[in-house]
Amino acid sequence: MARQLDEQIAGRYPVGQRLRVLDVGMGQGTQALRLARLGHQVTGLEQDATMIAAAREVLSGEPEGIRERMRIMEGDGRDTGVHFLPGSFDVVLCHGVLMYVQEPDPVLAGLARVLAPGGLLSLLVRNADALAMRPGLAGDWADALGAFDTTAYRNRLGLDVRADRRETLTATLAGIGAPLHTWYGVRVFTDTAVDRAEVPEDLEPLLAAEERAGRTDPYRSVAALLHLCGVRG
Repeated sequence: MARQLDEQIAGRYPVGQRLRVLDVGMGQGTQALRLARLGHQVTGLEQDATMIAAAREVLSGEPEGIRERMRIMEGDGRDTGVHFLPGSFDVVLCHGVLMYVQEPDPVLAGLARVLAPGGLLSLLVRNADALAMRPGLAGDWADALGAFDTTAYRNRLGLDVRADRRETLTATLAGIGAPLHTWYGVRVFTDTAVDRAEVPEDLEPLLAAEERAGRTDPYRSVAALLHLCGVRG
């Protein structure tokens, strides 16, 4: 997904331009820190105290210039209107967050509001149109059949969460003034890998295959996750 994000940023902004980035639900700060290392000014918004502590610990070991470019704030996607003025950011990330939000539309409208004109909104969501794939490939036919007509599922943490349909999100993004520019599939071939599996020796071919599938029909349509990129009008 990082390669997909970099592709979109490179296609919209001159090389070397220092961008204002907001990462909503930044988790441990993996993407936020990566972008700060690339020279961007990054704000990470996170509500989980454990994740904030982990991000700050990693950031403390970075050179001073990178530490100065990254700000960590406590809050969630519903707080953007409280913390930030309209048009404050060139890029807004919201990765792996919407599945925990029962009413995503107000959150998405808030994210679009803080985007500058022409700014990039990057979303990573669970693909509701592919919920039957994981149980089906595992031979769990009852769960596979039950997954066709729902957007609810239980994740690997044991939490009951929700998925999004691309068609619905496309309409939502158009309605909030950040219409869909492009989209990718994520975890087309590797969704059934066990948690904490060892990194395979043939990692580069694996990544190349995933990257190719993530931009190619019909493979991307059955990916476990969707990476959608909207552009603020």
